[in-house]
Amino acid sequence: MALKIIVGDVAIGVQGKDFSYIFSTQTGGMESLYREGKEWLYRTPKPAFWRAATDNDRGNGFAYASAMWMSADAYVRCVKTEAWMDKTRIAVPLSPANNSYSGREYCDVFRAEFTYEAPTVPKAEAKICYEVVENGDIHVQVHYSGKKDLPELPVFGMRFLMPTAAERFRYEGLSGETYPDRMAGGKPGVYEIKGLPVTPYLVPQDCGVHMQTKWVEVYRTRVLDNTKRPQNETCLRFWSGEESFAFSALPYTPLELENATHQEELPPVRRTVLSIFGAVRGVGGIDSWGADVEQQYHIPSDRDIEYSFWIGGANL
Repeated sequence: MALKIIVGDVAIGVQGKDFSYIFSTQTGGMESLYREGKEWLYRTPKPAFWRAATDNDRGNGFAYASAMWMSADAYVRCVKTEAWMDKTRIAVPLSPANNSYSGREYCDVFRAEFTYEAPTVPKAEAKICYEVVENGDIHVQVHYSGKKDLPELPVFGMRFLMPTAAERFRYEGLSGETYPDRMAGGKPGVYEIKGLPVTPYLVPQDCGVHMQTKWVEVYRTRVLDNTKRPQNETCLRFWSGEESFAFSALPYTPLELENATHQEELPPVRRTVLSIFGAVRGVGGIDSWGADVEQQYHIPSDRDIEYSFWIGGANL
């Protein structure tokens, strides 16, 4: 069945059987992802440039040297939006061009591309392209344009904030918590994790990364409307294209982890924060008093980073 396209003043709706999506020129990205009877987005996903500083990041001075990326993560903005129905370009800004649409437009493939500018010096650029196919699956392509004279990155990827905390998640990849320089103990397989566990470090910091992931499924029963009881468990699935990705599923954003100096200072668990990474810096750990991460596990700012993945439903 073809996709139904609705072009509004500041947003484009994409509808199909059992799903509907909204892409917004106002928020600069995907504003709504409705599938399986649930809304899966609490905020518009944006490029992710920061992870909460680890003890080793602080010890070797990386957090200080690359602090610019924390601001980039918090204040990145969309500077350009483009959209297509099949191969026909949609005029952006949408208004008043949207008056020429009837609300009965259909296409086989819808594509929306958002260009982001980070408040770094010099300014960095990233793009996210969503391509929706007839069955509702979304192909997401993420690209960071390498820029000289910037500090090294902690991570690069996308962050999805979901309205409620997940009951569990499943994935195929390496067992346990793994980072690029901490994969030797991970065993390939399919694993299920209850809740959204946070490693109980004395000082909250980045944790829960899983490398070499083929797919991850997030399972929720609750919705944001507190008047509704928990519903049937439904799932949103993220799977790799040609190459695997890294991910973390936590109840906190990097800034929430940064703001807490002890575990009891973390806020109540309300959301699911799913990060899909194309690049992750190593954590080091040779010592916590100055030893840097091995060179092959750095992310230089002048190197392009490009990766892709799919989003869709899963059979429970």
